[in-house]
Amino acid sequence: MREKGKRPFRKKEDGDRESPRSGDKRPAGRNTKPLGGKGKKRPAEAEEKKPPRLNQYIARAGVCSRREADELIASGKVKVNGRVVREMGMRVHRDDKVEYEGNVLRGETLRYVLLNKPKGFIVNVKDEKGRKTVMDLVKNACAERLYPVGRLERDTTGLLLFTNDGDLARQLTNPATKVKQIYHVYLDKPMLEADIETLMGGIELDGDKVKPDVVNYVQEVEDGTQLGAQFHSGRNTFVRGMFEHFGYKVEKLDRALYANLTKKDIPRGKWRFLKDKEIALLKVMVGKTKKKA
Repeated sequence: MREKGKRPFRKKEDGDRESPRSGDKRPAGRNTKPLGGKGKKRPAEAEEKKPPRLNQYIARAGVCSRREADELIASGKVKVNGRVVREMGMRVHRDDKVEYEGNVLRGETLRYVLLNKPKGFIVNVKDEKGRKTVMDLVKNACAERLYPVGRLERDTTGLLLFTNDGDLARQLTNPATKVKQIYHVYLDKPMLEADIETLMGGIELDGDKVKPDVVNYVQEVEDGTQLGAQFHSGRNTFVRGMFEHFGYKVEKLDRALYANLTKKDIPRGKWRFLKDKEIALLKVMVGKTKKKA
């Protein structure tokens, strides 16, 4: 078994190469370049890195085959950025808007990634100050460009969803959707039951009336410094503020549940793709909100 990083064969001083399987020598010729060596990219590899052609984009969106897409383009049934396009080889860039029969098409695979966020990462796509962002943790998840759904403070840990499904992201961050979230709250001192009762009745923060759904002591911790708090608010700054309002310092805040998603089998700093069933449940959730609207 060859070591990591080794070439599959080595070059001898006399110009011969030795096969790793048979040990036979063979003359070095123009068709025996070292595997994995640096050289020009194959045409197919270079093509994959370019933006897709319009017919490819339409096919990936599930409208029809590439050949049929050519016919749609030729007949003037496709618009790009509001303009009818009949150019077969036109390439579609990330910010282009492609329409067919009044519907906006998506020419890339929809991805859904769940991260167990560690402490010390900014929830931004990029940071002008050069600080670590959550994008550093999911940059190798897929070829598609992902975006975080909602926000968590730099020192807040736990569940954070990423996707390129803009419609789902907008619905999940819409307050009307009332996405259930559970936080594990670590305080600097025990919280009094009287304060919990007052909090459950609702308090005013920054001019807004805020109220948790449920606040309970963590049973495994008897000193009353750890609580589980359920909210339907997307702003975790309110979570900290609710407890700081009573003079408690939130030493640690961890989002343990988001919608129907949990941290099970996701170590801190790691991620996984959502399962089909989980995606379906999220879409059912936002679908109910759309119907009410």
